[in-house]
Amino acid sequence: MAMAAPAMTCAAPFAQAAAQFAKMVSGLDSQEADRMAFSDLERKLAEEGQELLRLLLQGHLDLRSPGEATGPVRDAQGTERAQPPRLHERSLGSVFGPVQVQRMGYGGEGLSSLHPLDAELNLPAERYSHELRRRAAEEAAKGSFDEAVASLGRHSGTKVPKRQLEQLAQRAAEDFDAFYEQRSLSADETADPLLILSFDGKGVVMRHEDLREATRKAAAKRQHKLSKRLTKGEKKNARRMATVAAVYTIAPFVRTPEQVARGLAPIHAVDKVKRPRPESKRVWASLEKTPEEVIEQAFEEAQRRDPAHEKTWVALVDGNETQLEILSRMAKKYQVDLTVELDLIHVTEYLWRASTAFHDEMDREREGWVSQRLLEILRGHGSWVAGGIRRSATLRGLSAEQREAADDCCDYLIKYAAYLRYDEYLAVGAPIATGVIEGACRHLVKDRMDLTGARWSLSGAEAVLKLRALRSSGDFDEYWRFHETREYDRNHAVHYADHEVPATKNPRPKELKPRLRLVK
Repeated sequence: MAMAAPAMTCAAPFAQAAAQFAKMVSGLDSQEADRMAFSDLERKLAEEGQELLRLLLQGHLDLRSPGEATGPVRDAQGTERAQPPRLHERSLGSVFGPVQVQRMGYGGEGLSSLHPLDAELNLPAERYSHELRRRAAEEAAKGSFDEAVASLGRHSGTKVPKRQLEQLAQRAAEDFDAFYEQRSLSADETADPLLILSFDGKGVVMRHEDLREATRKAAAKRQHKLSKRLTKGEKKNARRMATVAAVYTIAPFVRTPEQVARGLAPIHAVDKVKRPRPESKRVWASLEKTPEEVIEQAFEEAQRRDPAHEKTWVALVDGNETQLEILSRMAKKYQVDLTVELDLIHVTEYLWRASTAFHDEMDREREGWVSQRLLEILRGHGSWVAGGIRRSATLRGLSAEQREAADDCCDYLIKYAAYLRYDEYLAVGAPIATGVIEGACRHLVKDRMDLTGARWSLSGAEAVLKLRALRSSGDFDEYWRFHETREYDRNHAVHYADHEVPATKNPRPKELKPRLRLVK
């Protein structure tokens, strides 16, 4: 004969949840529900179900209360909190709605109380739970703060005001640098032989006090010609430049100059070939850090991926002289043989502008002119192309104004000749265009920071850029686990002797174990 299951003596904390569940079942089994449309049923269940989940969470918290310590409670100075503990209550905003936590506080004269149950639950310092903070961080990274507030209001049981949400975003991003400094990738994740570093810059409209000093002074001197509208070339707001970086590995993709030219010049058909994709791509941007600090971060990231310098290191840039100077210094500092390449798309744009010196804007012969010279540049003959363009302009007797675009192109090709060895880059299968970093500039910075009317504080903008970088790099979930561990250390472990938090007593009554007797 089977024994009846023992009564659940711990069921009381869940009585309200059980009542809510019974209410939901009764509602679905009513005539009123029989007349409801499917979508109305979904909305009703979602609302009532969220309250059920809140009550279940509250019941579990009640079950673990009061969280009395199993042993002595010693603070960071090693002092035992000998006074009798007192029961304290705190409110917590969860994703399901507000809940209350009752726990024992171990204090002393002139001392703040320690709550071992807070540590066991890893409760945050403020009133919003870590999971609610995670959702707030993701929403703030995706769209405007106003949209984030509205989305949280729709999909969670706790309303977070806009100001508090901005602060939560900043708190959420504070372990960004520490996360990447300790993070290591497996050999499989970094197996490709080409290690690519790429950099660019993108301006963000800032509050006046958060502009860099030189920009702030220039903005103060700037005067608009008209009082009611901007004239050509005038800017309404001053911007602070964000340095954008990308580091990734990629498999070689060997091509000939002719194949690349066919893909870029419109008079040729594009070859349909499968290109290798960047692996373990990390992208990020910073307004706070200087370009040199961001570029050094990229070298540190590359060093973690290839500490023995067995891969081919390639830096793709757009010709910014400051970047080139910094790259040269960093290559020496990290003792790496760095190949620096100029983005081919920038070169192509110079060629198209130069073509207007010899052809009308709509002249179809422009395409052939650009295509021929592009092919020679890809073959490693950039200086020859520059010389030929100058001679052609001189032989045609063009004026200084007429040949200005052509001369600009020639100056560019001569100045950066050392970074235009495309025949060598293609032979080893290296990428020659900065599509990854340009996509990062657009996605990380422009799509979020260029919202109409937005004027950013430095701390708020930096936090959002970090959160967007984590999402773009596919690291957000791993980062959040790291962040919660750091929060435990900051908010709890640091306040106890040897960072050891005493365990709490389990308030559940011990289940009766059946006594078995061995029958011989």
